[in-house]
Amino acid sequence: MSDCERIRLDVNHMMADYLGAQYGVDPAAIDALAPYARAAHENVQRCRGTGMLGWMDLPHNQDGVLEKLEAVAARVRAQFDAFVVLGIGGSALGPIAVHQALSHLRYNELPAEKRGGPRLYVEDNIDPERMASLLDVIDLKKTCFNVITKSGATAETMSQYLIITELLKREVGDGWQKHVIATTDQARGNLIKLVQSEGLESFVIPASVGGRFSELCPVGLLAAAVCGIDIRMMLKGAAMMDEVCRNNGDVWTNPALLEAALQYTCMQDMDVNIQVMLPYADSLRAVADWFCQLWAESLGKNVTRRGMAVNVGQTPVKALGVTDQHSQLQLYTEGPYDKVITFLKVEKFRAETAIPHGCEEFPDVAFLGGKTHNQLIEAERQGTEYALYRAGRMNQTITLPQVNACTIGQLLYFFEMVTAYAGELLDIDAFNQPGVEESKLASFAVLGHEAEKFARKREEMAGRPAPREKYLL
Repeated sequence: MSDCERIRLDVNHMMADYLGAQYGVDPAAIDALAPYARAAHENVQRCRGTGMLGWMDLPHNQDGVLEKLEAVAARVRAQFDAFVVLGIGGSALGPIAVHQALSHLRYNELPAEKRGGPRLYVEDNIDPERMASLLDVIDLKKTCFNVITKSGATAETMSQYLIITELLKREVGDGWQKHVIATTDQARGNLIKLVQSEGLESFVIPASVGGRFSELCPVGLLAAAVCGIDIRMMLKGAAMMDEVCRNNGDVWTNPALLEAALQYTCMQDMDVNIQVMLPYADSLRAVADWFCQLWAESLGKNVTRRGMAVNVGQTPVKALGVTDQHSQLQLYTEGPYDKVITFLKVEKFRAETAIPHGCEEFPDVAFLGGKTHNQLIEAERQGTEYALYRAGRMNQTITLPQVNACTIGQLLYFFEMVTAYAGELLDIDAFNQPGVEESKLASFAVLGHEAEKFARKREEMAGRPAPREKYLL
């Protein structure tokens, strides 16, 4: 089996002529949508590399950056016992997804000689107990911190920067800067100014790459390289998927375009507004988390690009097979017809676990003997797929021949392309997040930021009705 085989999309269980006319998507609806899908494809390609579509060129334009990434990663591996990512959103979810997919599932617990790199921690929350617990398990003098924020004004990340640099100055003293690597904008924002004033090692987040589309630039590639992941092969996989999509506006042969058209039809015509990402592999568990941000933050919008009022978007839900067969499947098979289930299937796992013979007195246990966990997990996936089919529930399968750097690069780029196409079909800006900005304004206002816009927001918040006692229990 080649290390760079194509991932595959199977949408049979989405289609009315397979699943049942009352449940699935009519192929004629996709045919009718085909001209709009072609236009969506053309619009995405025309804007390639401009605006916030710089991520489309990442598989092809980073040769010089890769050399520096690999050199810095080698230095970090040689000098440090732990590597800590300070970031939130795409700055954290991408590195976590790739690390869990491509590193040993118990990477941090391996002895150093088996790990081959420093322990990795991604600190994507500001729970005070979490920071305290991190400091309990790392030695600051042997730890490197990667601070990731494009603006340098991300409150969560910069608060962590303040805490960590204060501790480094106290415990390491002169040369503390060698323990910090900044990943930020090339010219704008607070963090690049700190890079320049403190002499920090740094990497650039391209101006045309947003956070949730940033895993294939230094935001995600540095942590991967530090842990020994083949980042060039990841980009090769992404380039393969780009080649599949780039010159193909045919909705029936471009897999990302077909997926976007199907989900658009589900949202707009069928009131199917939930997509459950259900990987049948622990290695892909965090890919579901990464997808949730990509899909929700990109497509959840209340106005079109022309300013027309809409409330669109499909709610992503993360699950794990087989674990969540025992917690969520009942809802998916017998609850509302408002969901699409997306299976992530692995064809060949990186290990095989044999099940011994035994318990012969119990036939419903004994039959497992001589089989493997590999067979069992796929049998359970097929059983879940069939149960959904019997119940008339739309589902689809993305198959990874193996989980490796190439297929993960393909998978991430595939979902990014689907998102871009879906945004075009919905006529929304898939690359902004105004709803998130409102939350940031309110948070800064609560903390007493003195800038005028935050003062105005404080006044606005103070104008809310007082809580009603009868609702306070």
